[in-house]
Amino acid sequence: MKSSIQKILNLAVQNEFLWKVLNSTIIPIARYAEFAKAEQDKATVDFEAVARSISPDLTVKHGPFHGMQYPASKAFRQHWCPNRLLGSYEQEIAPALEKICAKDYTEIINIGCGEGYYAVGLAMRIGTANIFAYDVNKNAIQCCKKMAQINHVSERIQTGYFCSRAVLESIPLTKKALIFSDCEGYEKELFTKESASRFREHDLLIEVHDFVDIEISSYLRSLFAETHEVESYQSVDDIKKAQNYSYPELESFSLAERKAILTEARPAIMEWLYFTARAPHPA
Repeated sequence: MKSSIQKILNLAVQNEFLWKVLNSTIIPIARYAEFAKAEQDKATVDFEAVARSISPDLTVKHGPFHGMQYPASKAFRQHWCPNRLLGSYEQEIAPALEKICAKDYTEIINIGCGEGYYAVGLAMRIGTANIFAYDVNKNAIQCCKKMAQINHVSERIQTGYFCSRAVLESIPLTKKALIFSDCEGYEKELFTKESASRFREHDLLIEVHDFVDIEISSYLRSLFAETHEVESYQSVDDIKKAQNYSYPELESFSLAERKAILTEARPAIMEWLYFTARAPHPA
């Protein structure tokens, strides 16, 4: 059976018409099945009970934002993801975040801020920064505002909804800014030659969605090649997280339960590109 499937795939990649047929039928179904399996795995775990078990007071236990408080309100229950309260969420970029938190940024633009994990966490860690947080989900923005209030950083966080190219380019930048983007495949529309010129003295951390458009990462590397150094961070498979991530709060859980708790259900190996501005040449 496997050999037959492999033969079909080998033919498909050599035949444009056959590939289009597979790519519009079987391949999306397979991707959905993978996502559905991840959702089923999560459904076997009572996430609210696990979240309370990991952190009864709903504070983040580990990672760059340990001590950050989540609200106990009903509106926030969907955001009590155990991996966020644990501090394992996107642990892959923790080294980049520590480098970021060592800098005195004056502005941080968080595109795709969700409930405020990064917007509020970075505001807590970088006291010099004014935060501009955007998300197309209005409920997420309301949660971000609440998170900012209970963590005492609301005076430095401004929120908005869709961050278009025009909105991004309208935000006033002073000494040193960070653009932190998770815009779900919108990268090529958001970042252009004009914005690259504007951000030549600022830093960017961009989650790249090559599974949406395989050319996004190469486009971004080329766009900032003359002005920035780049570091790449790649996501860890959920199975490997369950096998290798070690937290005392997870000791009582089985390996299957750990996978459900730690999962981020990514459709592919993801990449983050951390662009740091090169020092300007002396005049």
